Amino acid sequence: MTEYFLLRHREIPDIGKIDVYRKNGGFEAFEKAVTKMKPTEVTEAVKASGLRGRGGAGFPTGVKWSFIPNNLWPHYVVANADESEPGTFKDREIMEHNPFQFLEGVAIAAYAVGAHAAYVYLRGEFWPVAVELDKHIEEMEKAGFLGEALFGTDYSLRIHTHLGAGAYICGEETALLESMEGSRGQPRIRPPFPAVYGLYGKPTVVNNVETLANVPLIIEKGAEWYKSLGTADSAGVKIFSLSGRVNKPGNYELPFGITFRELIYKYGGGVIDDRPVKAIMPAGASSSFIVADDKALDTPMDYASVRALGADLGSASVIVLDDSVSIDWVIKKTIHLFKHESCGKCTPCREGCYWMLHLIERIEHGEKTKENVELLHTVAKQMQNKCLCPLGEFSTMAVVTGIELFPQDFSVKRNT
Repeated sequence: MTEYFLLRHREIPDIGKIDVYRKNGGFEAFEKAVTKMKPTEVTEAVKASGLRGRGGAGFPTGVKWSFIPNNLWPHYVVANADESEPGTFKDREIMEHNPFQFLEGVAIAAYAVGAHAAYVYLRGEFWPVAVELDKHIEEMEKAGFLGEALFGTDYSLRIHTHLGAGAYICGEETALLESMEGSRGQPRIRPPFPAVYGLYGKPTVVNNVETLANVPLIIEKGAEWYKSLGTADSAGVKIFSLSGRVNKPGNYELPFGITFRELIYKYGGGVIDDRPVKAIMPAGASSSFIVADDKALDTPMDYASVRALGADLGSASVIVLDDSVSIDWVIKKTIHLFKHESCGKCTPCREGCYWMLHLIERIEHGEKTKENVELLHTVAKQMQNKCLCPLGEFSTMAVVTGIELFPQDFSVKRNT
């Protein structure tokens, strides 16, 4: 990768300053959209680009925007900056170092769906980021990129930040909306979906930070240019958050389609102490395990290819585990997270996470019996497809695949 499109601060010093951003083409895409394109044309351009949501689900962004009805008003745009998935740390780097490109993406999305108010929802621990974003929003207002009669048209827009209280569940879009409205951060029953019944009961688009940072590129350079990057299934570039047992953890902006082997060895500097890779979690703590054999390591990193391995790429928070790591120890960590973060609204998740934690702690404290391992597997399987939101489903991924793919790590007692 010789050019950065999202992590542009790595090539352009001080692009987080508004004058530097403007000198490098900043806000030209927003002006083009407002003055030369109809809102529907902006949506169609994003749809044609193949941009998929970068928050985990990978849903086509332009299609999501097109769901907004034109008989219910007002419309809202909400940027999901909760970023609470363990192993994911890309959105914060964008907001801290290339904030105006992200905010320009928010503005273009708002114009496309006819919204005059947009919100950036940040997890509670991101309060220093929120302080800086507020300053950047004020700078945009002073420069005439936010406010009334933008670019001499009748379009107006305001952007606001909103801090959550640090709950993992608020990364789920409906729990996020509940939190913004002042209620407890718990997911809503869907349908209706936010596109019809979102913030304050009005049509709302919710997009991830990285997703929105791609939008100015598409409007500036065109859908065909964007589709030329990546693969047919997964267009564009992706920020891969690499962590775990690698020598060079960090964010790597690369086109979709690079292999796990390239990411780990070419960019991540290989594995600590040159140990063999045992397993990969491609989507953070909420991921299924992948056995790191040659087939997996040489698999292109796009949504369809990773799904063929029995996992999801998600937000591409790639956690690498070597042969020194025991899988039962890993799933104990993931279950602790989900048990702590379960909102308790639905019984399968609330009770299932409790019992999974109880069983894995029993196993970890010397009762690594066949019966306990089978019961843990059964509890996890019984939770699947029964929870109100993805959190409960995610809590089972590492458990089920860990036991099924690495039975040797559960077959003998270990001293603890």
